[in-house]
Amino acid sequence: MATKKKTLKKPTKAKAPATASPQAPANAQGQQPDPSALSIGDLKNLAVTLDIASTRGAFKAAEMATVGFLYNKLSAFLAKVAPPEDKKEGEPTTAGTGGK
Repeated sequence: MATKKKTLKKPTKAKAPATASPQAPANAQGQQPDPSALSIGDLKNLAVTLDIASTRGAFKAAEMATVGFLYNKLSAFLAKVAPPEDKKEGEPTTAGTGGK
């Protein structure tokens, strides 16, 4: 039983650094991304979702102009902001399809 009490004392010592931990989460929160922030990947997914939804007929005819305008605006923004990684990946694929 004395050994168990010594074991209990060790977590108590571990709790002492835990008092310093409230400062650490404040620092950790600064390093964590804002969960409500949108990334380029999120915007790309939104463009794909709009494309799929319009293909499947999710929008009424009167809504298509607004959805199309938003899609075009989003695509233009992504073309300016997104790195040209897709083009690099597409070049070898294009060369492979050209041989077929």
